[in-house]
Amino acid sequence: MRWWLIAFVLLLTACSSNTMESYRGQTPELVLEQFFNGPLVATGMVQDRSGTVTRRFTVTMTGTWQDDTGVLDETFYWDDGEESKRIWTLTALGDGRYQGRADDVVGVAEGSAVGPALNWRYQLELPEEQGGWVITFDDTMVLVTEDELLNVAVMTKWGFEVGRVTLTIRKVDAASLL
Repeated sequence: MRWWLIAFVLLLTACSSNTMESYRGQTPELVLEQFFNGPLVATGMVQDRSGTVTRRFTVTMTGTWQDDTGVLDETFYWDDGEESKRIWTLTALGDGRYQGRADDVVGVAEGSAVGPALNWRYQLELPEEQGGWVITFDDTMVLVTEDELLNVAVMTKWGFEVGRVTLTIRKVDAASLL
């Protein structure tokens, strides 16, 4: 029985290993201070653990940076008519490492960028009407072009996947946000 447990733990460790090194040397390079600076628009979907799409959304964002500190102001427009807001305060720590805070984020979000990719991990407290759960997010963002980024976030609770968020984020001109 003990060998089975060891094999199971090794399998989980292998599946969850960080593959960020595979992005080293690839271009374009993702620098949050550059990509998340100015107006952006995102579209995406939320899926439950079975893959069923439960919600769709559009997000308008504006990023501003002063030295190593950035603010990313996000407004979500959900397919059911709900609107919500999140304001991130981001800190560039150097060597591609970042931290972030927002009102619904428990503690500090942490991430690191390698080449065109960023892995971003944090815990998000859902609103009471959505259960009030604290969900762990493991985001992988990949810059596809200088102006477009793809993001897949795996959501877990107690170590089990409960859903995914998939979105594309595009840089836009300010007039298109009006």
